[in-house]
Amino acid sequence: MRSSIKQKSENNWLIILFFMVLSILFIYPMLYVISVSLSFDGDIAKFGYQLIPERVTFVAYSYIFQTPKALLQSYMVTIFVTVVGTVLSLILTSSLAYIMTRKDYRYSRITGYFVFFTLLFNAGLVPSYIVMTSVLHLQDTIWALILPYGVSAWFTMLMKGFMDGLPFEIIESAKIDGSSELSTFVRIVLPLSKPALATVGLFYALAYWNDWWLAMLYIQNENLIPLQYYLQRIMSNIEFLTKNMQAGISIDMSAIPAESSRMGIAILAAGPMLFAFPFFQKYLIKGLTVGAVKG
Repeated sequence: MRSSIKQKSENNWLIILFFMVLSILFIYPMLYVISVSLSFDGDIAKFGYQLIPERVTFVAYSYIFQTPKALLQSYMVTIFVTVVGTVLSLILTSSLAYIMTRKDYRYSRITGYFVFFTLLFNAGLVPSYIVMTSVLHLQDTIWALILPYGVSAWFTMLMKGFMDGLPFEIIESAKIDGSSELSTFVRIVLPLSKPALATVGLFYALAYWNDWWLAMLYIQNENLIPLQYYLQRIMSNIEFLTKNMQAGISIDMSAIPAESSRMGIAILAAGPMLFAFPFFQKYLIKGLTVGAVKG
């Protein structure tokens, strides 16, 4: 008996040690990115990437924050798009997934076929661009950054997989008690679907936060530039100057921290979402596993 308990304890320690090593391996590259962002470009060229910088400097961040108003404006646009877009996407996705799970809804299977069909076939860039600009007239509006990601077929199927596991008897009981469809959905189905909502919401938030493609297509107003597209333009300017210098054009690159700025941009772009992820982790794991089993 004691030997079995001892063996089990040793196995637990091995599992803990394995995941500790795995966590360190995941954190290690991030520490390198932070270190390079705090290094001089000359030191990077001379000594290469180092976990501890030869000399600590904030010149990369000073270069990125040369126009703090524009950077702050892009942060505000991205935060607004992420929050509003995630909430709107969750409402649309959960509503669509809910009617697909209702066995007493005549067109639930047809609706599921339509959603699954969009996973296999896509109209392409040109038709979507024409619809956004010529039909909906959303070019240079904040909605051009939100509506294209409003409903994802894959996230809808994931949400459906979770809602399929909810007992249908609960909905029937609510109908008997006189609850309306909207009240049943809001007061019963959504609270029971918190793990799936947190999982899908995190995925939507990541998509909105990391997006620069929609801004490049539809946004020309400088006040509507999101963070990722703003940082992407800084990167493009650095690459343009570097290529021109290599082509023989006289450009003073000493004042432009090219390599450290790239890493600083990565920190500014990914940092907020890295802090938000741990709060959703327990819901993320539960939502993925249940959705995978039931879907």
